[in-house]
Amino acid sequence: MLYLVGLGLGDAKDITVKGLEVVRRAKRVFLEAYTSILTCGKDALEEFYGREVILADRDMVEQESDAIFKDAKEEEIAFLVVGDPFGATTHSDLVLRAIELDIPYKVIHNASIMNAVGCCGLQLYNFGETVSVVFWTDDWKPDSYYDKIAANREKGWHTLCLLDIKVKEQSIENLMKGRKIFEPPRYMMVKQAAEQFLEIVQKKREQGADKLAIEEDTICVGLARIGTDTQQIAAGTLAQLAETDMGGPLHSLVIPGHMHPLEIDMLRHFAIDRENFDRSVYVEE
Repeated sequence: MLYLVGLGLGDAKDITVKGLEVVRRAKRVFLEAYTSILTCGKDALEEFYGREVILADRDMVEQESDAIFKDAKEEEIAFLVVGDPFGATTHSDLVLRAIELDIPYKVIHNASIMNAVGCCGLQLYNFGETVSVVFWTDDWKPDSYYDKIAANREKGWHTLCLLDIKVKEQSIENLMKGRKIFEPPRYMMVKQAAEQFLEIVQKKREQGADKLAIEEDTICVGLARIGTDTQQIAAGTLAQLAETDMGGPLHSLVIPGHMHPLEIDMLRHFAIDRENFDRSVYVEE
């Protein structure tokens, strides 16, 4: 049996009782280590679980999955995922490969940012399509997610923006030369995402866009380390969030659509500047 076990968002203790039982009896335990991170490291997991945990990077999961599936027909194998197992399409692919190999599987769910985002006060059923915001480079600045945000806001829906994570990435030079030298991990912060959005807004304005989906004074919500003891939420204009340091990773950004008065009341609790928040919300409404 292959078990896909969600670990939740915080630390080693966020695993479910059912998940912990699987981990402690499985023959091998893999930890997916590239779509998200826990605030604790592998050592803390091993200490809490009382057993070895094998790190599974992108290459292992996507290209060398035989190591994961080995003996899975006869033994129990646990594949641990931060958040919920189906928070990333990679894990759907893993299930499809298990089915092709006639390996039975079970999923043990847990909290993910996709539902924990409701802690900011915006109602989950009012969210539209989720988007991913990637790191820009000097010569690559994609902004296709702007159109998805525009479509969501046109319908009055909120948009959850998942911010980029770079783990075990190679520079173009090292990649071209076949050198297994990896760059230090990078995690996009709310501040950086907001700065990129401001640049997109300015670009659209210069291109003569008739109507902008977001502007400098659009109310947005920054989320940091949701599910941990140091969780932080900040509601303010896009321009304010571009000046706000929310500390270490992981971060997410929400761009609200039409807000119910109850949602506004909840967000006001997290406002960077309540007077400015009320003024900006009134303008948008």
